Amino acid sequence: MPHLTLLEQALISGILAGGLYGLLALGLSLSWGLLRLVNLGHFAMALLAAYLTWYLGTAFAIAPWWAGVAIVVAFFVYGVALHWVFMRFRVTEMGSMLITFGIAVIVESTIQTIWTADFRRYETALAGASFVVGALYVPMLNLAAFVVAALLAVLTWAWLRFATIGKALRACAEDAPIATAFGINHRALSFLLSGICAAYAGIAGVFIALIATLAPSEIWTWIGVVFAVVIIGRLGNPIGALAGGILIGVCEAMTMAVADPAWAPLVSFSLLIALLLFRPRWI
Repeated sequence: MPHLTLLEQALISGILAGGLYGLLALGLSLSWGLLRLVNLGHFAMALLAAYLTWYLGTAFAIAPWWAGVAIVVAFFVYGVALHWVFMRFRVTEMGSMLITFGIAVIVESTIQTIWTADFRRYETALAGASFVVGALYVPMLNLAAFVVAALLAVLTWAWLRFATIGKALRACAEDAPIATAFGINHRALSFLLSGICAAYAGIAGVFIALIATLAPSEIWTWIGVVFAVVIIGRLGNPIGALAGGILIGVCEAMTMAVADPAWAPLVSFSLLIALLLFRPRWI
């Protein structure tokens, strides 16, 4: 058995990694759950945001938070434009999956053409900074990503549950024609939500740039894990996305500590298969 300290460190690492998973899953969960659009391009946009953060920081010395502000605004506009295309051509749920898969391939190829397939690392003053609690280390950037993920999840949940716009969005997701008959502008709300989902991908990308080593193929690494997070957390549930991310992050970290790192990628799919077998109505 591993030493207790190793298990405790793995627990902390898993929780923090789960926060990043939850942040990545947040936009996809809302888009899929409330707009009935499966946006596989979400992961590609998050990676593009990470590359833009890295490039603006290394080439022009723009601080990550200023780069993040510009990226979030630009991605919001992109999300609105993408949803306009979906509505203009009446794209279905399955159609959205295929179209955004194509977008993901295009974004990956574009990143590889501009910045090559070489690994990139954004070295900042906080890159190796950690809090020390006894014998345990808590990386500052990972903790910051977790805090932002938790805040966004809670604020989004509260907005959807208590704000008038949030209630209207949930009503449209439940029955758009009836909601429209009661005076709710479904079209405007769907544009707003699509923009927010894309902006969340931008926020996730900024933290990915600060925490992870970048490579164009990372898009496909995230798809399986984050899909499992979205399903486990239930569609359109911001708190569930964070909880699902933490669950998978902790399970992966414990698997690496107790067994072998090669087994870690199996965790998310095993949890997803078990959930779909024993709770098929969970989605």
